[in-house]
Amino acid sequence: MNLQDLKSFLDEKTDLYNHPDFIESDPIQIPHQYTLKEDIEIAGFLAATIAWGNRKMIINNAQKMMALMGNSPYDFVMSHNQNQLDSLGNFVHRTFNGQDFIGFIKSLQNIYHNHNGLEAVFTLNPGNNSTQKSISEFKKVFFEISHLSRTEKHISDPLNNSAAKRLNMMLRWFCRQDNKGVDLGIWKSIPSSALSCPLDVHSGNVARKLKLLSRKQNDAKALAELDASLRLLDPNDPSKYDFALFGLGVFEGF
Repeated sequence: MNLQDLKSFLDEKTDLYNHPDFIESDPIQIPHQYTLKEDIEIAGFLAATIAWGNRKMIINNAQKMMALMGNSPYDFVMSHNQNQLDSLGNFVHRTFNGQDFIGFIKSLQNIYHNHNGLEAVFTLNPGNNSTQKSISEFKKVFFEISHLSRTEKHISDPLNNSAAKRLNMMLRWFCRQDNKGVDLGIWKSIPSSALSCPLDVHSGNVARKLKLLSRKQNDAKALAELDASLRLLDPNDPSKYDFALFGLGVFEGF
């Protein structure tokens, strides 16, 4: 398959899956429940944080997170009392537990109190048409306050060779200007051209079969290789192909 044929094939699959019906079975439904920018950000960040494993379980547990915060995530982050914070202690999603959840709330409060919110932190140190440096800098800010060392594993660092799949997915949700109503596009400070396709086992396997990716590990080096390939297909909106790669892998068993 030559480059033009590959682009046509993936554009067709992107149009198929980049559709409002996609929301019903995806964790992106969690931030879609809100209208306030800060609610969308916090809901999306927390949903993305636990987005590994069974998708139904991810969605159910993300809904539990929202319920524990009274379905008002920004208000909870900014004005919770100690009893409300303690009520998060029994939450668990795989290795993300209640103590991690409590630590995340404290870090988010610091970010909104002292750093003008999540979007401002992600735009502190923009890279050269890439968000990977921004993700690394975000991790530094997120853990600048006192925290449990165990919680650090739940925020990936691309400069430590992580593909940072969940944060790249979150950035696609928040930054991609989508005319299909799936990605939210609430952040205007990061262009769609700088976004990376979230790299996981599904998108990675499909990308290898299509010869978009040769590296075997799903790490930062593989993400850079996939980025370069997808930018050949659409330099302005490379992350849109996440819909095609994920859909081909999960729904079509490609």
